[in-house]
Amino acid sequence: MEWMSWTALTAAFFIAIGVLLTSMTVWELRSPSIERRGLLPISTTRGDRLFIGLLGSAYLHLLVIGVTDWSIWVASLLSLVWLLVVMRWG
Repeated sequence: MEWMSWTALTAAFFIAIGVLLTSMTVWELRSPSIERRGLLPISTTRGDRLFIGLLGSAYLHLLVIGVTDWSIWVASLLSLVWLLVVMRWG
């Protein structure tokens, strides 16, 4: 049986997601969020916006890689911008 080869970049990605989820959990426990409306057509909390932002970032990243011949770094930057926009104004 062969095991998956982890690169430093892959490990950093999953560590960053883990740190992000842990940070959001601590923030929510210390300061519970209230629902608000923003760019998204629904009322959301911080956790909702994080989930929507991460899911949207994944789909956007796959779309850019699959449809264009742009660099993976461009796809990553666009995905990060999407996540930040959803977290701030979503």
